[in-house]
Amino acid sequence: MSSPADPSTSPKKQSKAGRNLPAAIGVGASLVVVVIIGLFFVPLVIVALAALAAAVGTWEVGRSLNHKRGMRVPLVPAVVTGALFPFAAYYGGGEALILSVLGAVVLLTLWRAFGRKDGMLQSIMGGIFVMSWVPFMLALAVLIFREDNGAAKVFTIVLMAIGNDTWGYVAGVLFGKHPMAPRISPKKTWEGFAGSMVGSMVVGVLCAVFLLHGPWWNGLVIAVLLVIASTVGDLAESMVKREIGIKDMSNILPGHGGVMDRLDSIVFAAAIGYVIFAALLV
Repeated sequence: MSSPADPSTSPKKQSKAGRNLPAAIGVGASLVVVVIIGLFFVPLVIVALAALAAAVGTWEVGRSLNHKRGMRVPLVPAVVTGALFPFAAYYGGGEALILSVLGAVVLLTLWRAFGRKDGMLQSIMGGIFVMSWVPFMLALAVLIFREDNGAAKVFTIVLMAIGNDTWGYVAGVLFGKHPMAPRISPKKTWEGFAGSMVGSMVVGVLCAVFLLHGPWWNGLVIAVLLVIASTVGDLAESMVKREIGIKDMSNILPGHGGVMDRLDSIVFAAAIGYVIFAALLV
C-alpha cells in the first residue's frame, strides 16, 4: 500500500508521472551545479557530497526496512561507516575501500553482538545489504574520480543516469503503453526504455568524443550498458519499495522524494561504469 500523497502538492502541479515538476527541476538543477563544481573545480566537494548521499541513503533504506519489516538494521554503525567509504576511496584507493568495508562489517557484527539477541542474523545481513547497495557503490564512483580524466568519466555516468530518467520519462509519457514490470513499477514502459536507449546513445557518443576523447563507438557501448544498469537500478529500488509498502524512501528532496529515489540508477551505473572504463581503457 503506497503512502498518502503530500497534501501540499496540488493535482495541477503534478505531472503524469506523479511528481511536482517545477520543484523536481529546481532541485535537480541545483544538484547538477554542485556536482559540476565538485568534479571540475573543488574535488573535496564531490567527495563530501558522495559521503552525505551515502549517509542519507543508508539511513533512508535502513529506516524503511526497520519500520516495515522489523529487520532492526543497526543504523548508527551503518550510517557512520557508510559515510566514510567515499573518503576512504578518495584518499586510499581501492585497498582502503575494501578495508573500510571489512571494518564496517566487523563493527556492525559487534554492535549487534552486544544488543538484542533476537533477529541478530537478519539484522546483520540487512545492514550488509544496505551498505553494499548504497555507500559501497557510491564509493566506486569516487574511485573512478581518482583516475586519469576521472572527472569526465564520472560526469559521463551522471549524464547517462540523468538521460536515462529524462528520455525515458519523455518517451514514456508520449508513447508509453507496454509496462516493463507491471508488478514492480507500473509506470515504467518498454517505450520509455527505448527512448532512454536512443537518447542516451546520442549523449554517449558526444561524451565519448568531447569528454573522454575516445572513439565514438565507445559512447554506444557506454550508453547501452549504463542504460541497462540504470534501469535495473530503478527496478531494484521499486522492488524494495513495493516489498516494504512505500511510495518514496523519504520526502527530503522536493519533487523527487528521498535521496535514494535519485540515487537508485546512479549507484548501479557507477558500479557498471567502473567495469566499463577499466575494460575500454579510457
